[in-house]
Amino acid sequence: MDGIKYAVFTEKSLRLLGKNQYTFNVESGFTKTEIKHWVELFFGVKVVAVNSHRLPGKGRRIGPILGHTMHYRRTMIPVKHPWLNG
Repeated sequence: MDGIKYAVFTEKSLRLLGKNQYTFNVESGFTKTEIKHWVELFFGVKVVAVNSHRLPGKGRRIGPILGHTMHYRRTMIPVKHPWLNG
């Protein structure tokens, strides 16, 4: 479960919640099959698909030093709940 960082709550992700699609930020090294396995195991739902894209790190400046944050992967996961018939 270390790979799933946190759930994302943006306007788009809140709109997708109504369609049983959940959005997470995960470590960039995880594959779609690993993400699917962890979500099914920990949340007890049937994953229909895993849609993901890699987001670049943001540039940061601390005084004269230029740096950047690490890149990460955002996944949108449509699920089929076991207690729903649709």
